[in-house]
Amino acid sequence: MASLDNKIALVTGGSRGIGKAIALALAAEGANVAFTYKSASGAAEETSNAIKALGRKALAFQSDAKSFDEAAKVVEGVVKEFQRLDILVNNAGITKDTLLMRMSEQDWDDVIDTNLKSAFNFSKAVCRQMMGQREGAIVNISSIAGVVGNPGQTNYSAAKAGMIGMTKTLAKELASRNIRVNAVAPGFVDTDMTGKLTPQQKEALLGMVPLKRTAKPEEIASVVVFLSSPASAYMTGQVLCVDGGLVM
Repeated sequence: MASLDNKIALVTGGSRGIGKAIALALAAEGANVAFTYKSASGAAEETSNAIKALGRKALAFQSDAKSFDEAAKVVEGVVKEFQRLDILVNNAGITKDTLLMRMSEQDWDDVIDTNLKSAFNFSKAVCRQMMGQREGAIVNISSIAGVVGNPGQTNYSAAKAGMIGMTKTLAKELASRNIRVNAVAPGFVDTDMTGKLTPQQKEALLGMVPLKRTAKPEEIASVVVFLSSPASAYMTGQVLCVDGGLVM
């Protein structure tokens, strides 16, 4: 029996990159998967079809993760369809990198709202349902940038560090209702985001990674599956760095 048979999962920003890998990994372990996407309808359809090909139900919501009201509507839609919600993965995120002295207020607000406020929006939206069920798992996708900082990413690092603080606090608030809250902090992952780096930048980055390579999105997804499953039943408030040894 798969570890997540008939569980209901919701992944924000699930149409591509790490989010898509997470959605498919959860489905492969038996979960029915709902996910949000902002604008990439073609990618969303591909992800839906891939989930269904694994024999699971898929539900895609076009939604702006920054909007509290839209988050509530998505959760309402998931519960209406499946009558419950077992797993939330707060993955929606963007980057707008530049040094602080050049960073616009809009660059700051967009990244904080998309990466951090969205996690508040969806976590708050699922709380009541999970508390009523007296079980649930929330996994926040943070970053090593939130653990050690990264030049040119003041906004991103602040948002990801905020997710870590939120993870620990929410874990304490929800533990009595058997709801676990953990975070994954990826290092350099082979996605569209890292695809923008020059060969020189990539070489410099890999020079700092003991395993000398980037992660595949599936390697992040497998840790999310672990934190969503009974295998991690006694873990809450933890931050797992999946970074090839970069932060140790």
